[in-house]
Amino acid sequence: MTDIQILELGAIDTWRDFFGGFRPESYRDGRRVVDHELPMQYIGMTSNAYEPGESAGYWHAHSDIEELYVFLTGRGEMGLDDQVVPVGPGTAVRVGQGVMRTWRCVPDSPEALTWFCIRAGGGALDRLPSDSTRDADRPMPW
Repeated sequence: MTDIQILELGAIDTWRDFFGGFRPESYRDGRRVVDHELPMQYIGMTSNAYEPGESAGYWHAHSDIEELYVFLTGRGEMGLDDQVVPVGPGTAVRVGQGVMRTWRCVPDSPEALTWFCIRAGGGALDRLPSDSTRDADRPMPW
């Protein structure tokens, strides 16, 4: 096998069992910093699970990092500068540098609010990847 690592995140309904964060003072239930477990080079990612009524409890912004929040289950809200937007299954929210953000699982959510937060920084990505190589003659493995 080449430069490949695999991490099983587990079923979404078990994500709440994780306890993690970026610094010990910010660790919490329902957060897993995937890029601390896999040797990521250019992107970072957390998996998250908040119970109904639970909120981040803080605002933050990044000066260099762009984030993409991809919501999978539950119902919630994101505070983005001076607006509040509803989020739920299938919602993707890109948040650029300098935008203050916070989030919560609304109290009447039918289930936990789960999402991935994908972080990236540095140079802009090409619209079409210019570094890919196709092999149309290679047989499919299945």
